[in-house]
Amino acid sequence: MESKKMGSAVLFGVATIFVIALITSVIFSLLLKFTSLNEKSIYWFVLVLSFLTLFIGGFVSGGKGQSKGWLLGASTGLCYSFIVFLIQFLGYDQIFTTQQFMFHGGFIASAVLGGVFGVNMTSNRQS
Repeated sequence: MESKKMGSAVLFGVATIFVIALITSVIFSLLLKFTSLNEKSIYWFVLVLSFLTLFIGGFVSGGKGQSKGWLLGASTGLCYSFIVFLIQFLGYDQIFTTQQFMFHGGFIASAVLGGVFGVNMTSNRQS
């Protein structure tokens, strides 16, 4: 796979992740503002949605790249985690905690799985 196609696929995957994250963040902030929900009550739902978002980003990346889905998914997950780390480190002067490292490890694994499914779904459509 040529690197330009791989880079484009990873970029599409990361962009998909951030678009979904932006939309869900707006929805949850409105729910928290205008209902009696609090952050503790939606913690698990947000966590599951985060894993699903990374899976979808990996899926998009794998579908766009059409080969080496595990690599595309891993690259997508790593890019996302790196961007989040940079925002947290440079913007808030904090590094990842152990819990955040475990979450991001799971996010990367979820994106890898999404990349594998994305490649296989697009190759099934073409045959």
